[in-house]
This record gives sequence, structure tokens and C-alpha cells, in this order.
Amino acid sequence: MQKQEFTITVYTENQVGLLNRIAIIFSRRKINIESLNTSPSEVDSVHRFTIVINEYEEVVRKLCRQIEKQVDVLKAYYNTNDEIVWQELAMYKVPTDVIAEEVKVERLLSQHGAKAVVIRKDYTVFEVSGHREETDKLIEVLEPFGLIEFVRSARVAIIKNSDGFHSKLKEFEYKEPGEHAVENEFLDKNQEVFSM
Repeated sequence: MQKQEFTITVYTENQVGLLNRIAIIFSRRKINIESLNTSPSEVDSVHRFTIVINEYEEVVRKLCRQIEKQVDVLKAYYNTNDEIVWQELAMYKVPTDVIAEEVKVERLLSQHGAKAVVIRKDYTVFEVSGHREETDKLIEVLEPFGLIEFVRSARVAIIKNSDGFHSKLKEFEYKEPGEHAVENEFLDKNQEVFSM
């Protein structure tokens, strides 16, 4: 068994300090977070954390159980990359004069699915969304032309196998926090893991 990339999805109530409590769970175990995204979910009162780590599955399973013990956490899932649909957004700033003179912009855009977000006299900003391998390719292409700045967003992901998930999530909107939120009665492929 070897380490692999896992995406942990955590559904929570929107409470101050929860991000810090979740981050502490990782830092105590000396686990590096590769990517972290927080956003509202489709339910008004529920937020979603998407956390990417490289770890052994057994460790990830234990992490999810530990995260679920937090009072404001409704449910924590973990998935491999094959079990999710995911994207990252990347932006690249390059000198406009070099790009205009030495690169056929139309070809660059079409080959890498990029679009120009800002075009100024001194620089141009391109945007690409995709998997990390795809966004890394454009770094290699632009580096010889004086890449000024690069930034990549955290991962956003949707679990492929989540039939009926939305209706279960909606139930939390109408329940008072407490026993039901702690018991985490969602149905999922890892039900036996989370009921230990």
C-alpha cells in the first residue's frame, strides 16, 4: 500500500473558528494539505470544505472520523481522483510585447484552452481551468517568454456517486443542531467506515 492523492469533502455548519479546528487535526498528525477550498453548498446554511492530501487510505479514514467529531461538522467523505469530477483554475501573467511578437496568441489559446482575462500594454493575463497536469503544461510554454506571475486556485470537486445526497443535505436545513448533526446519518459508499 502506498500514499495516493485523496480529496476530503466536509459539510459543515457555517461557524467561526471551524477552519482552524479542522486544520489543527491535520497539523497534529504532520499531514500537509496540498489544496484547501471553502465555499457555500447548495443548501443555504451548509458550507463545504474541499481538502486535498497525499496519504495512506487508512490514515485518511481516521482523519475523516476525527473531523466528524467536531460539533459543527455534518459529514466528511474521502474520495480518490477517479471518484470525483474536479477542476482547478490557473492564471498566468506574461509581458504583452513578448507574447505579441513571439507567440501566435490564437494558437496558444486553442492548444491550452486558455483565454485572455486582461490585456494591457505591459502585461497580459491568461486563465486556464483543468487538472494540475494541464495547468502545469502552460507554465512550461510561457516560461521562455518571461512568465511574470503564476497562481493556481484550490481544487473544486463534485463526488460522482452521490445519488440522493442533495435530499439528505437539505434535511439538515430544517433540523436543529445537536444529536442529528453529530450522528451523521448520510448514506454513502463509506457508511461502514463512518459508523465505527
